[in-house]
Amino acid sequence: MDGRKRENIHVGDLVHIVLKKDQRTGELTEGCVKKILTNSKFHPHGIKVMLDTGEVGRVKEIIEE
Repeated sequence: MDGRKRENIHVGDLVHIVLKKDQRTGELTEGCVKKILTNSKFHPHGIKVMLDTGEVGRVKEIIEE
């Protein structure tokens, strides 16, 4: 699912995000959404979220179960 649309992301979803420090390499971090930080409905680089681990990054992929 598209991680650039806010409507696709919900608290509790399992996602892959790119942390700020990993933007150059594109390394993905997996985790569960604790909080959605982007207010706009769409962001071209992905909606910014906080994982339950406290890590913050932009959603690149929503993992379907």
